[in-house]
Amino acid sequence: MSTRAQQLDEILYPAIEPYRIELLEVGEGQQLYIEQSGNPQGRPVVFVHGGPGGGTSPWQRRYFDPEVYRIILFDQRGCGQSTPSAADGADLSLIDTPRLVADLERIREHLDVVRWLVFGGSWGSTLSLAYAEAHPDRVVGLVLRGIFLLRRWELDWYYNRGGAQNIFPDLFDRYESVLPVAERDGDHIATFHRLLNGQDAPLAQDAALAWTEWESHTSHLLVPDDAPLSSAELAEHRRFALTFARIENHFFVNGGFMRENQLIEDAGKLAGIPGVIVQGRYDVVCPARSAWELHQAWPDSQLLITPDAGHASNEVGTARSLVEATDGFREFSF
Repeated sequence: MSTRAQQLDEILYPAIEPYRIELLEVGEGQQLYIEQSGNPQGRPVVFVHGGPGGGTSPWQRRYFDPEVYRIILFDQRGCGQSTPSAADGADLSLIDTPRLVADLERIREHLDVVRWLVFGGSWGSTLSLAYAEAHPDRVVGLVLRGIFLLRRWELDWYYNRGGAQNIFPDLFDRYESVLPVAERDGDHIATFHRLLNGQDAPLAQDAALAWTEWESHTSHLLVPDDAPLSSAELAEHRRFALTFARIENHFFVNGGFMRENQLIEDAGKLAGIPGVIVQGRYDVVCPARSAWELHQAWPDSQLLITPDAGHASNEVGTARSLVEATDGFREFSF
């Protein structure tokens, strides 16, 4: 086991299994995967995963004290174990931010939760904020990581030639190599949209891998080494990449289905809701400027900048701050 893995094991709570798993019908032919673990009578916390299109993983249960929290994980529309999957050509017109906010409310009502702690990172922070601003009376508090407000400059910074390419030029060249040479000075998000949704299936798969691996390889302060994948793992990785890239790109082409700067302009709706913002100082995917601007617009928030981290939630300093944040809400009245 690596030193980092050992450190994470010491920081995170022990691995646990769900006590309940179900698929919830939310209309329009959509079924959402929902699992619950921890204390069935505990304080409810909902984990809002990233992407969009990332899905949940078992290790994400470990940010919460299982004796205190009723831990709710779910896969958003089109990804993870929810159905239908974007990898199988699901109708992306049925996946947008207002629908995902409504899905969160359906889950809360279905599980008979009155109020809950909302925990989200990256796109999960985006959706958590959109939900909290729409339903502030249902939110006890927010724990957010790697703030992404889905503004145009953020998209250009990372996916076009806006800034991130200057930090990871080798990886950006690999990401950009799937694009036609004549289009590399244009809007990469729009070009990827055409490739990901075109009739050329091998090209769509190559585009999905390029898109997904650009993000995965730039999320840590120190770029992790690639471990060789078995044939089964490679097939799973390719399927995940199609899901992830198609959904994420769909949101970005459509401006997140929000007006520009909506989450900052509506931050006044968070008044009275306490929150902890955990932000890696060297986050290239979601630069710290967005976390700072959110903190300024939301006086009830606490901003914790991790000095030795990038974007990923499993970097040691970030993981420690996230666990400390959830521990800090254990005594709150739900």
